[in-house]
Parts: sequence; C-alpha cells; structure tokens
Amino acid sequence: MQHKLNLYNTLTRKRELFEPLHAPFVGMYVCGPTVYGEPHLGHARSAVTFDVLYRYLKYLGYKVRYVRNITDVGHLENDADEGEDKIQKRAKLEHLEPMEVVQHYTNVYQQDMATLNTKSPDIEPRASGHIIEQIQMIQEILENGMAYEVNGSVYFDVPAYHKNNNYGKLSGRIIEDLLSNTRDTEGQGEKRSPLDFALWKKASPQHIMRWPSPWSDGFPGWHLECSAMSRKYLGETFDIHGGGLDLMFPHHECEIAQSQASHSHSDAARYWVHNNMITVNGQKMGKSLGNFINLSELFSGKHKMLEQAYSPMTIRFFILQAHYRSTLDFSNEALQAAQKGYRKLMNGMRVLEKLVYPEQPGTPDEKLNEDLLKLTEDCFRGMNDDLNTARTIASLFNLLKKINSLYLGQLQIGALTRDTFDTIRTTYTELVHDVLGLKDEPTADMENMLELVLGFYKEAKENKAYDKVDAIRAELKKQGIVIKDLKTGIDWAYEE
Repeated sequence: MQHKLNLYNTLTRKRELFEPLHAPFVGMYVCGPTVYGEPHLGHARSAVTFDVLYRYLKYLGYKVRYVRNITDVGHLENDADEGEDKIQKRAKLEHLEPMEVVQHYTNVYQQDMATLNTKSPDIEPRASGHIIEQIQMIQEILENGMAYEVNGSVYFDVPAYHKNNNYGKLSGRIIEDLLSNTRDTEGQGEKRSPLDFALWKKASPQHIMRWPSPWSDGFPGWHLECSAMSRKYLGETFDIHGGGLDLMFPHHECEIAQSQASHSHSDAARYWVHNNMITVNGQKMGKSLGNFINLSELFSGKHKMLEQAYSPMTIRFFILQAHYRSTLDFSNEALQAAQKGYRKLMNGMRVLEKLVYPEQPGTPDEKLNEDLLKLTEDCFRGMNDDLNTARTIASLFNLLKKINSLYLGQLQIGALTRDTFDTIRTTYTELVHDVLGLKDEPTADMENMLELVLGFYKEAKENKAYDKVDAIRAELKKQGIVIKDLKTGIDWAYEE
C-alpha cells in the first residue's frame, strides 16, 4: 500500500499502524441504530465517520467487508436489564406491530444515510434474524462456566469471567469501583452480581417479541447480537469494530467479554474505533432539553433552534470538519460556516473541470512543481493520521489556492509537468468525491438555468444596461450564487 494508515485503538489507548489480519482483506463491524425513532445528528456522525473509513480503506486498495447491524429487538429502556423493549414501547404507542415500527424506521434511516451520501454496508443484518446464532453463543458461554440460568433467564457472570480476564479493559473501568457505585435496581434479585447482564430474558406474558429457547420463550439481550453477528460474518477475530463513544461501556465491554467467554481466546476485534458525541450549543443533545434535532428537521429547517434549512452535504461537511474523536458542537453559526466551506470545495471542483493542460507547455518550473506535489502529499497526511478529515480539508483548501491561481492565470499551467497537473486533479477530485464523499448538489435544471441567466447578464452588460446587471447580480446572490467577470469570460461560483 502506498499510504500507511494509523488508527487510534481504544483498546490500547494509542495510535497504531493499521495492519489487517488477512491483507488485503479487511473485516469491519459497526454498531448500527436501534430502529424505534427518526435518525438524528448522532446517527449521522457515526455513519459518516465509518463511511469515510470504509471509503479510504477501499481507496488504499483493501477489499473490505463492512457489516453494520440493525437492532430490532432486545434493547431495553436502560442498561440494567429492566424496562420495556424500546421498539415494543413505540409499537404500543403507535398501535402497530413491532416489525412495522422496525421496517418504517429502518427505511427512514437508510434513506437519510443515502441522502448524506454514505455507502450502504456490504451486509446489514438484523438481530431478530440471528436468534439461532445468539442461542448457540449463550450455550457456549454456559458450557464454559461464565453464565447461569435463573427462572428462564440467562445472565453473564461478570465476576467469574473477571477471574481470568479483565472486565473493563476497553473502557478503563475498574470492577471494584463499578461494584461500589452500583445501586440495587428492579429485577436485580435474579442476578448474582449487579454487574451481570442478560444474555437471554424470559418474556413476560404481555411481551410481544419472543422466541423459543432451551430456557424459556423470550428474547436475547442487547449486547449479544453484535457478538453473534460479527462472528458469523467476519469470524472469531476480525480487524475493526466501530461505534459511538457512548457504546464503549457497557455495550462494547460486554461484547468483548461474551466473545472471550464463548471461545476463550479473542477480543473479537483487533482495533476498536469510537467516534465522539455531538453537543448542541455546548450541551448534551437530548429530548428532555428541547435541543434534539432530527435529520429531517435539519434538511427542512423546521425546528425552533434552526435559522434555516441545511443541505445534506452541508451536514456531511460539518461532521468532517472536526476530527472524529473530538466533540462536535452544533450551532447555526457552525453550520453556516460549514456551508461556506462546502461551497468552497465545490467551487474548486468546477474550476478543475475547466483547467486544460496546454498542447505545447513551456519549460517546467521545478520549484513550482515541487511545491505543488508537496501540497498534494500533505492532503493524505491527515487521512493517514487517525483519519483526521479536518486536517485533510485544510490541506485541500491550501491546494485549492494554487488551483485558483492557475485558473486566474496568476500561475502558468504550462510551467507544470503533465504528471504534476494530473496529480493535482486526481488528488483533489478523488479525496473530495471518493474519500470524503462530498458531491455537488445542484440539479442539471439549475445548471441550465444559470447558463441562461448568465446569457441575459452578458447581454445586459454589453448593452450597458447596468440596472439589469445589478438586479441579476443581486437576485443570484440571494440564492448564494456570485457572478465573476473574468478576462476569459463570465463565470459563477457559490458564495463562500
């Protein structure tokens, strides 16, 4: 591989050179949504983060199998194995079958992620479709003495596991501290330890979502599905496990414990990668705080906190302008700045399309060629340094300054070698489109309309009808379009 990718591994708490277990094949599992409500900014951040990792791995030449699950059963209202299943609760409120709720919100999630230009995973398994695999894993854990059955429910025995392993090694939690801070909760009486978690829950008479098992008619615990499905599609040991930082404990910690307890030798994933959270004006996003914004509200602008609608590519750029492991704070000002940054990159794409290498170039300027090639190399340093898209975008802006200088004639294209010219074009285009996943949003109809308006503008200018010239400029500016009078003719660009 030409580029060496380094990733921060939560498990070891350091950046590590990414070396797949079976190169050039890469197995990547990412925790997907629990489908009981509309997708929000948090869902978008995780999806975009791992979409870029998926895209970049493929760009580097790896053959990637990307698995992202759909949680459609077993996710209770809190992490103490109590309360209602989130999907069943929504089904009761809406007077629907649980799987109607699942299908509706799965469709909405997939549509919104496609709107954000994220690629579909190679496999998108559902928890309810893998009950057999989950029962098999429970039986293995029971046989290895790290789980126990009580009244038809099966619980993972954390203290028994911890005797020869390290429960807490991913999150950095200390088991003694966890025990001292754990309060008694409803349903705790069945558990030997407050840290134990459900592998299988016996369904109450009113519980709709249930399956037969050796222990009872019931349903699997939330943590189990990812262990079972990642093993089925990627093997007992695979390369990357991703998800939001909020899943690190207890969900991912429990996944590691289940995987080790079932086959006694593996942490499942070799690299654990977590994206950080989104805050809203410095506060945690939450429905109770009134600052919870769905993606559909962002796209339409229909939310009391929004000053305007924001396009899907503006949202994507907003997510990418920060490093995935840093907190990303939402505000109208931040999104408006992202809109300008996105438009700036798209203007660069339009300029590049118009640059033509001369049939008879001049004598190459060695220093200019060297400087431009260094700028292209710098664009990859951010990507290789723990997927630092913020740095990559900054490097692309630096490269764009030179591209604009070539377009305006301040630098001569003929002073470049053909290799340098092609490297500039491919680096900018491939990183913006193929890796960062940003695309232009105007339709073909808009492009045609702009060409027509520019024709009227040109005619008015030639006839010295400056009132019409000013009127056309003003109307286009309201739409975020700026007319540029160049030596080579009239052009337009997004307002930055």
